[in-house]
Amino acid sequence: MCELMGMNSRSPTDFTFSFRGFAKRGGCTDKHSHGWGLAIYEGNGLRTFLDPLPAADSPIAELVARYPVKTLNMMAHIRYATQGSVKLENVHPFSRELWGIHWSFAHNGDVPKFSNTHNNSTMPFLGKTQRRCGENLSFHPVGDTDSEAVFCAILNALKAEFPTLPTLPVLYETVQKLCCQILEGEEDSTIFNFLLGCGQYTMFAFSWPGARPGSDVWNGLFYTIRTPPFSMATLKDCDYAVDFATTNRDDDRIAIIATKPLTTNETWTEFDKGKLLMFNHGKLYSTSSDCQRPELKGRGLSSKSIEKTPTLEPLSTPPDNDLPPLDLGTDLAVRFEQTLLIAPLSARKTVVAPLTALMR
Repeated sequence: MCELMGMNSRSPTDFTFSFRGFAKRGGCTDKHSHGWGLAIYEGNGLRTFLDPLPAADSPIAELVARYPVKTLNMMAHIRYATQGSVKLENVHPFSRELWGIHWSFAHNGDVPKFSNTHNNSTMPFLGKTQRRCGENLSFHPVGDTDSEAVFCAILNALKAEFPTLPTLPVLYETVQKLCCQILEGEEDSTIFNFLLGCGQYTMFAFSWPGARPGSDVWNGLFYTIRTPPFSMATLKDCDYAVDFATTNRDDDRIAIIATKPLTTNETWTEFDKGKLLMFNHGKLYSTSSDCQRPELKGRGLSSKSIEKTPTLEPLSTPPDNDLPPLDLGTDLAVRFEQTLLIAPLSARKTVVAPLTALMR
């Protein structure tokens, strides 16, 4: 199958160290030789490199490995074709525009529900798209992979769900529900690991791991987060090491996500099965309520073309590893209103009653 790599950081960082080892797996140290791609967020823009050649032999991949583009958010993919021919249109990451935001998607696995779905009549609908099947869909696959079909279905569902730009807690909850719907009824035969980028700050990552019949190759997702004090890291796939203490600042924080660990001397954690994680500013968020903090910090979705779900100005909050203080005095009404506006729908009923009682 394919392999994924993602990076999400607190400050602009180049990814050449991790990509150098990752690209070797595209036909040199592993068999993923059916194309490769990169999606790199730069402000509101998205720079993409796609190539049907093996990454280990690609002049473009060699250029990228030597070209230190700095970014807060990026993903890479090396392909071993199990569905869809070896053509440029089937190379990940796929990208689309939704709400004036560049979205990108890379996938590893098999999704039976979306296999051989080449037109709207065979495309499964997700979320509220099911109730709007008579309308024209906005997103369609160009190639013939299950991965691109899933990506388009997710975007169609998000567009049907939200008339205004959602906050991160609500978006997290919605994406988690869509993942459950994609797996429903096909849990044993589905392998579904993906990276979903939505703008310069945020990446969602989901893992439903497994091995294909007759194979002992495990397909999942792992992550490591580099924080001070930084130290030496050594790649698994080539003889190369970097002392990050000499290249990173004391306030840097870099999250790396990969199908298999990329280094030999760092701690990598495997994703829990069926768990959606959000990475923002190099930090991991694992529940919808956790996602409140980057939203209030001003690192949620941003668009010039669609109205945002109304919120008040971001609160002045302490560092991400502390809980925000709750002043039961004059600003309680402000915090109450913000809580309702950014909270996931499932939490709003439980929030209203106790806070209303406190305000009386």
